Amino acid sequence: MLYHLYEAQRALMEPFSDFASVAAKLFANPSSPLAQTPFSQRIAAAYDLLHRLGKDYEKPEFGIRTIDIDGVQVAIHERVEMERPFCELRRFKRYSDDPQTLARLKEQPVVLIVAPLSGHYATLLRDTVRTMLRDHKVYITDWKNARMVPLSEGDFHLDDYVHYVEDFIRYLQREYGNCHVMSVCQPTVPVLAAVSLMASRGERTPLSMTMMGGPIDARRSPTAVNNLAVHRSYEWFENNVIYRVPAGFPGEGRRVYPGFLQHAGFIAMNPDRHVNSHYDYFLHLIEGDNESAEAHRRFYDEYNAVLDMDAHYYLETIRTVFQEFKLVHGTWDVRAPDGTLERVRPQDIRHTGLLTVEGELDDISGSGQTQAAHDLCTGIAADDRRHFEVPGAGHYGIFSGRRWREIVYPVVRDFIRAHEPARGGADPAAVQAEAESLAAAIRRDDTPPARTARRARRAGS
Repeated sequence: MLYHLYEAQRALMEPFSDFASVAAKLFANPSSPLAQTPFSQRIAAAYDLLHRLGKDYEKPEFGIRTIDIDGVQVAIHERVEMERPFCELRRFKRYSDDPQTLARLKEQPVVLIVAPLSGHYATLLRDTVRTMLRDHKVYITDWKNARMVPLSEGDFHLDDYVHYVEDFIRYLQREYGNCHVMSVCQPTVPVLAAVSLMASRGERTPLSMTMMGGPIDARRSPTAVNNLAVHRSYEWFENNVIYRVPAGFPGEGRRVYPGFLQHAGFIAMNPDRHVNSHYDYFLHLIEGDNESAEAHRRFYDEYNAVLDMDAHYYLETIRTVFQEFKLVHGTWDVRAPDGTLERVRPQDIRHTGLLTVEGELDDISGSGQTQAAHDLCTGIAADDRRHFEVPGAGHYGIFSGRRWREIVYPVVRDFIRAHEPARGGADPAAVQAEAESLAAAIRRDDTPPARTARRARRAGS
């Protein structure tokens, strides 16, 4: 019922928001008679703020058209490479007519960025993508709004998230031979699970994993987010934050954790900061500081755009990651597509480098939560593991903004580069994996010569 009331309120507010937008332009346009009054600038600013507080925020675009690489403008073409019911694998393909630049682009590493499915769209990582494009071929998981997914597509579980990541990794491995994986915030857990399962099965694993600000072990330095999950029962979340999508959307009837509730939670974490930010925006408009006002608009166009999450995925994440800590306890079983259960064993990962990144002032994933991955991935050699704490950075600062571009990115870039196979030689990890696969085949008596001998015996009989 709450979702229906929210949609009714949104529909009621929409014409008032549109009116406020028109009024703001009338009082701000120098050619308008209304702009000649003594308080026209203040009235225009008030209407503009009212419009932004009442408008509906749609999914933003990545909007990355070009990037500068060593003084050369490189065109970016964004396209969908793979599509799943709840996610698209999006590629940012780079084009250049400069032969030297083009040759360099073709030799650069392939990176899968796994974006969080925790309220905001993947476009929250726009700055991450733009920066990574300087030295990498970049793909990203673009999660869909669950209210736009018909019930006929089925439910979405945490296990499905893990399988999506596995499928995307395999796709890039088929295309390029191998890839690197980078996860930001929430997906650090399912990404670690996906790579662990692939390692346990003897599949080829990514060359490196970069994990940034995620709740690998949510018991360490608990934040307000962690405390809420611990102090409330699973049933409380199911009864208080899960609602059905109302009529008028493709996903009508789907049980979801609505985006507007998530947004309310974001605001409630730092209400004073948001009130001050909007007041500063009002003052910027009065003063004619268009640059600061535009920066405010860009931030809140992204921050206020939220999506619904399928109830199964959300509730299972609460229980698995924040209440029962199954990953760190070694009790997490993921259901395979064929119905069998597979135990998540990070200690089985051997041929993948591990870089963890944390912000010193992160108030969402506390200190040590991401670093805990090193305690789990004991099969990775010490030389292939690194932890980096970003001084003075909060949660968003480790993947967006000046600190990300100037401090974090060079560390990530160099770590990925260090785990690229040597030019002109075989990948040591691939060689080792092939050797282990052959050894397993010998133990099963399933080598090519053995199969040939069996076929000959059958033919002779």
